[in-house]
Amino acid sequence: MSDAPVLQEYDDGVLLVTLNRPHKRNAFDDPQWDGLRDALNRARGDDAVAVVVITGAGQDFSAGQDLSAFGRAAEPRADGHPNGFAGCVDAVFACDKPILAAAKGVAVGGGATLAIASDIVYVGESLRLRLPFVSLGLVPELASSYTLQAAIGRQRAAELFYTAEWVDAERALEVGLAARAFPDDELLGATLEKAREIARWPVKSLQATKRTLQQAHAVGVLAARRVEEDTMNQRAGSPENVEAVTAFLQKRDPDFRQFRPKKDSR
Repeated sequence: MSDAPVLQEYDDGVLLVTLNRPHKRNAFDDPQWDGLRDALNRARGDDAVAVVVITGAGQDFSAGQDLSAFGRAAEPRADGHPNGFAGCVDAVFACDKPILAAAKGVAVGGGATLAIASDIVYVGESLRLRLPFVSLGLVPELASSYTLQAAIGRQRAAELFYTAEWVDAERALEVGLAARAFPDDELLGATLEKAREIARWPVKSLQATKRTLQQAHAVGVLAARRVEEDTMNQRAGSPENVEAVTAFLQKRDPDFRQFRPKKDSR
């Protein structure tokens, strides 16, 4: 198998995109974000592609941002387009073809929000999904502060964000995070079968239908992206965020109590 961070395989209208850092549980560094961006931009610009399927190599979908890769950003592109996460977010929401996610194992942080941003999510029985942003001293990303509420409702979304708790396949199906669940060894095959079923239809009709589905949420997605970006910039590098990342790298629990003001005993 190629050691490229993202693999692309086209077959009869379906572009299979595989996150390919299994030794890191497919955690994202800038080259992997860039590879996913390029794959989605290819799908958007190629009339032969009707459907995109995103999956992860090995046992996991994606463990989110590779915290050990912080500080190693890619060189700026000559064409001025953003690298890394920001450029990929643009590509996710610009992609005008249906995106199906086949997620098993861990789907954490950016791995979870990427799945949530997809049009249809199919999960394997081993799924362990988590939105850990508050536990990292951060805020939601990839417009998930809107898309998750739209998918499962305000209270359920708030519970998952505020608690940063783990969600298994059964609960993902129950709350509406996933359309269907399959045994792990059947997940990708079942997702590709559904993708081929969709790819039988006219590409322009699929694009137009996706446009109608997106339009109802366009204002909310844009507002979420703006507030998330602004607030993430404020929170990234904050004392709480530094403590969370340091604790992760040191394999210990973070101590956030040190940042709480002491209660006046008077």
